[in-house]
Amino acid sequence: MIRIITIEREFGCGGGEIAHQLAERLGWKLWDQQLTEHIAKQAHCPMEVVMQREERTDPLYYRLFKSFLRGSYEGNLNAQKLGVIDSESILKHTQAAVLKVASEGHCVIVGRGSQLFLKDRDDTLRVFLYAPREEKVRRLRERGKSQQEAEELVDNVDRERKEFIAKYFHVAWPNPCVYHLMINTASGDVTTVEAITDFMKSFDLLHQEALTSA
Repeated sequence: MIRIITIEREFGCGGGEIAHQLAERLGWKLWDQQLTEHIAKQAHCPMEVVMQREERTDPLYYRLFKSFLRGSYEGNLNAQKLGVIDSESILKHTQAAVLKVASEGHCVIVGRGSQLFLKDRDDTLRVFLYAPREEKVRRLRERGKSQQEAEELVDNVDRERKEFIAKYFHVAWPNPCVYHLMINTASGDVTTVEAITDFMKSFDLLHQEALTSA
């Protein structure tokens, strides 16, 4: 039986809002910003730092800075004192957090590599949400972004996620084989939520029938 749903999404397609509505519909716990807060506590660093590092690789200047610090004994001591937090350390904390909340079940987890951390679990439904570029820009414009800012965010955030998944998980983003369901959110948030819940019911039914006939 499905106890966990992971929502991976293209930036601007409404994934966060849809995940929120889905969690409310199911009466399950939503792990989105809450997961970032949890990771920040575990990493002993400000939430803003985690938000800057999660689901992306370190920028060049930061990689050079880390290399400089790690280049000498004195540098290593300084790195510890400064509490340098990079994408790799955030990823480790993220994996631990995702596995923990998954063990509790009845939750909707948004992004952060959760679809790959949990890809071998039979009780997890993995969903990918996407939308046409103009639809994503429209959604961001409604949230107060300018046309130029919306277009830049749509192009850049997904590029960073693609690089992040390629570097740390060694797979393409998105990889259709990872997901049980891929939905174009241009059909509307309500329709998308209904599609996910209907699919989950059918998925559970098929699984139960398979167990019965085994």
